[in-house]
Amino acid sequence: MKHTVVLAAVVSFGMLSGCGGQKQNPAAQAPPPVQVESEGGVSLITVDRPNRFPVATATGYQATSTLNVTGTVNPDISRQIPVISIASGRVVAIHTQIGASVKKGQLLMEVQSTDISNAFDQYLKAVNDERLARTQDERAKILYDKGAIARSQLEIADDGEQDAKADLTAAEQQLIVLGVDKNHPSLTAKVYSPATGVVIGQNVTNAAATGVTFAGTSTAFTIADLSQVWVICDVYENDLPMVHLGQTADIRLNAYPDRVITGTIGEIDAVLDPSIRTAKVRIVVPNPDRQMRIGMFATATFHGRRPEQRVAVPASAVLHLHDRDWVYVPAGDGKFRRVGVVGGAMIGDGKQEIISGLAVGQQVVANALELQNSVEQ
Repeated sequence: MKHTVVLAAVVSFGMLSGCGGQKQNPAAQAPPPVQVESEGGVSLITVDRPNRFPVATATGYQATSTLNVTGTVNPDISRQIPVISIASGRVVAIHTQIGASVKKGQLLMEVQSTDISNAFDQYLKAVNDERLARTQDERAKILYDKGAIARSQLEIADDGEQDAKADLTAAEQQLIVLGVDKNHPSLTAKVYSPATGVVIGQNVTNAAATGVTFAGTSTAFTIADLSQVWVICDVYENDLPMVHLGQTADIRLNAYPDRVITGTIGEIDAVLDPSIRTAKVRIVVPNPDRQMRIGMFATATFHGRRPEQRVAVPASAVLHLHDRDWVYVPAGDGKFRRVGVVGGAMIGDGKQEIISGLAVGQQVVANALELQNSVEQ
């Protein structure tokens, strides 16, 4: 009886073993997953069927070196004109404002000043003195012709007439300087624009004091001719050999990124900023359509003098990840190595410049994003 039980148990176990051996594992038929290894901080990726990821060869091309720097649009100092009221007093009317376009001879403001009344008083006295001196001179000539006075007395009368004329001319000039018409005197001095341009500075308001001798500001307005402007950039000390006087630069404005404006370097500061080790570079840029406005941000591109050998790969081969650029390089045995590079500008034909990290002739995965997606799955 015991032998029968043992035999049944053995048969039952054998049947169970046989049934289990006939089942298949589905996972055994799937391709092995992507494996990521690390060798000295460099990621190695092992994939099944690496031929799924075609490779491309880094090519070389000749190009000049470029330097990109940022800057701002500033007025040309040589084209800035201060507006000054010669008459000192109180502003009673303002006919323009900051940011407005003005023309030469346009009325900007009116100033109530005692300088005008004093100057007009001196003018009237000079007119009377000159009239009296002329009359005396004419009388002296008549008397001299009749032998009634000596020649010396005639010369004294002539000298008095000339002095009176000089005083009258000076009084008239003073009225002109103050902007007063001697034939139509006014209680206020009118200040006109000395040039055509844009008002970029305003230092006075209604009822404010102005003038060169009165308590207040001497420069009421600042007018700038914006048909030519400066783009002032900061260039680091190590990059200064790439710039020189007279060199052209391509200017791109943040407001108009698709438009390229050509400027010329007019000045390179001789003194560096000691805190950030940069020199100010002034680029003279024509601005006939006035699209470049004061304070705009700009990017200036300087081109080197000699062509250099550069490296280019398909743009799809460059992976932008974690604020860095990467490419995948074949490492053999179904492995790929992720290598950090410094990407440059697009150069056409779907290619991108590689500034550093690759050499001509090296192979890279043509579509880095596709391989990266396989890694993340």
